[in-house]
Amino acid sequence: IIQRFKDSSKNYEVYLVGGCVRDLLLNRQPKDWDFTTNVSPQEIQKIFPNSFYENQFGTVSIVTNSLDESLKIIEITPFRLEGEYSDKRHPDEIKIASSLIDDLSRRDFTINAIALEIKEIKKDGEIDYKIIDPFDGQKDLKNKLIKAVGDPQKRFNEDALRLMRAVRLAVQLNFKIEEETKKAIIKLADNLKFVSQERLRDELIKIIMGENAALGIEMLHNLKLLPYIIKELEEGVDVIGVTKKLKSHIKYESLTVFEHSLK
Repeated sequence: IIQRFKDSSKNYEVYLVGGCVRDLLLNRQPKDWDFTTNVSPQEIQKIFPNSFYENQFGTVSIVTNSLDESLKIIEITPFRLEGEYSDKRHPDEIKIASSLIDDLSRRDFTINAIALEIKEIKKDGEIDYKIIDPFDGQKDLKNKLIKAVGDPQKRFNEDALRLMRAVRLAVQLNFKIEEETKKAIIKLADNLKFVSQERLRDELIKIIMGENAALGIEMLHNLKLLPYIIKELEEGVDVIGVTKKLKSHIKYESLTVFEHSLK
């Protein structure tokens, strides 16, 4: 795909971006591959006729016919900027950005705001590449931190689901949430009420189907998010003594109902 762009024009810029770059830097297999570019959706479709374009973000989906599930559809989105988020979920306006840095600056967390440029694919298969990391995402990867890009309150006010996504990424990667980012989550937890139940469910499933499920629920509680997701679990906090008569649960008798549920 990158070679096709290079063959089409020397002025075309195209970068791998987001979660796939993060996973590559962590030596994890990416689940999907996203590109960003300075090329318009219409021009992208000229380069890749076997593609479709049907969303407000200008994303073109290229059909590759690969047998690898992660490579069957490759998404390419032009550099973009986003307007105000009056509903706490979707930008009121999408604008084409003039540079990669502008595009990276509107992303959620520093570890997802890293781009990778393939400069040359050599005949022997060697790849000459460059990492573009304006927000020190590689440093946060090394320190195992989830940190918002720029002002965390602004990032979470743009898209309230990011409050929960921070927990999901922390649980999946076994990272901690950076202190200012954590404070912003607690302060803006109430914004989750603007997110649809379906979206909350999808993030919750990703949290509880991972290896650190109980930790994820505990983090949701500590960050004041749990009442907007599973309020019944929250009601068990500080409630003690209901399991004493159950012999099979005798080792948990000193736990609260919430702690017992986590066990």
